[in-house]
Amino acid sequence: MQTDTLTLTESSQPKKTRRNPRGVFEKAHGSGEWWIRYVDASGRYRREKAGTKSAAINLVRKRKMEALQGKKLPETLRQRVATVHEIATDALEYYRMHKRSYRDDEYRMGRLLGWFGERPAESLTPGDIERRLAGEDWTPATSNRHRSLLSLVFKLAVRARKVKEIPAWQVTRRRENNIRVRFLEAGEETGLRSKIRELFPEHEADFDLALHTGLRRNEQYRLRLDSIDLARAILTVADAKNGERRYVPLNSRAREALKALAGRADGSEFVCPGTVGRLGRDWQRWFEQAVRLAGLRNFRWHDLRHSFASRLAMAGVPLHTIAELLGHKTLGMVMRYAHLAPARLQEAVERLAGNRTDTTTDSSALAGEATASAYVQ
Repeated sequence: MQTDTLTLTESSQPKKTRRNPRGVFEKAHGSGEWWIRYVDASGRYRREKAGTKSAAINLVRKRKMEALQGKKLPETLRQRVATVHEIATDALEYYRMHKRSYRDDEYRMGRLLGWFGERPAESLTPGDIERRLAGEDWTPATSNRHRSLLSLVFKLAVRARKVKEIPAWQVTRRRENNIRVRFLEAGEETGLRSKIRELFPEHEADFDLALHTGLRRNEQYRLRLDSIDLARAILTVADAKNGERRYVPLNSRAREALKALAGRADGSEFVCPGTVGRLGRDWQRWFEQAVRLAGLRNFRWHDLRHSFASRLAMAGVPLHTIAELLGHKTLGMVMRYAHLAPARLQEAVERLAGNRTDTTTDSSALAGEATASAYVQ
C-alpha cells in the first residue's frame, strides 16, 4: 500500500507587517507625513493632517471621542489645520508689541517649537507637554516659564478661533523655592567695590545706584534722565514689573551715583548710557567679572536688590515699608527678610508681657547708609 507523505514546509510568503491603528495612515510610504481618517458626529468622512505618527494616533482617538459625544466640528477644519508653529508665530508677533520680556519669550519659544512645531495644535495633549518638561534638567522656575508661555500661545489661539482648548492648563505647575536671600556682607562689598574701582571705575555709580535704590536690573538700565528729580530726591519708574508707575526715594549715596552717571551720559537720554539695546550683555561683561575676581560665590545682580532690602530690615525698617520701596503689592515677597530683624519680633512679644524694651539691631556694618533715616536726607 502506497502512502502519500506530506512535507510541511515554512511558507515562503513574507509575514504581514503589523497594521497601523484604524484610521491612521502615512500619505506616502517613508514620507513621515501622517494623516487620520474618521467619521464625525454627523456621519461624514473626514481626513486631517496630523504630522507624526504618535500625533496622528492621539488625534484620531480624540476625534472619535468627540464623535461619540456628538460634538460637531467646524467646516473650516476640512480646509486647513493650524500647527503649533503657526500659533506660536502669531503669539510672538503679539508679544513683540505688548510684552517687555519679548526676547525671553523668543528664546524659550525656540525650544517649544523644536518639540511641537510641526504638530497640529489640536493634537497636543497635557501628557505630551508633561513628558517634554520632565525630560529636561531644569529648575522648577524654568519649567514653569515654558509651561506658561505655551499656555499663553494657546490662549491667543483660542481667541483667534484656531484651537478650542488650552492643554497646558492641565499641566501641574512645579513648586518653586522663592525664599533665597543672598546679600552682601560688609567685607564682601569692600572686596567687590575694590575690583570695580580697579577694573571698571566708570561702573561704580551703576553699582551704587542698584545697591541704594533696590531697582530691578531692567528698571535701572531702562531708566531715563528725565525720570530723575534730584531736588525732591525721587526717581520715577514709568513701567514697573506690574505695569504700573512707581516712585523710588533717593538717599545721599543714590543721588551721588546719579550725578556721576549724568556726567558721563554724553548726550544719551538714559541714566546708564550704552546699555540699551544690549541689555544684559554690558552688565554681564563688567559685573560678573568683578564678582568672580572678588571671590564671591553664588552672587548675582539681583542680589544687590536683596542686599538693599536685607539692610533695611536689619536697620529696623518695617516690612510693609520695605515692600513699598521694592514695589511689591503684598507682604508675601518680603517675608523672606523677616528673620533679619529678630529684635523687632522680641520687642513685639515683650509688649504682650507688659514690658517696653528698647531693643535695636546693631547692623551698622551691613546697613551702610541704606537706613530709614537715609530716606529723609
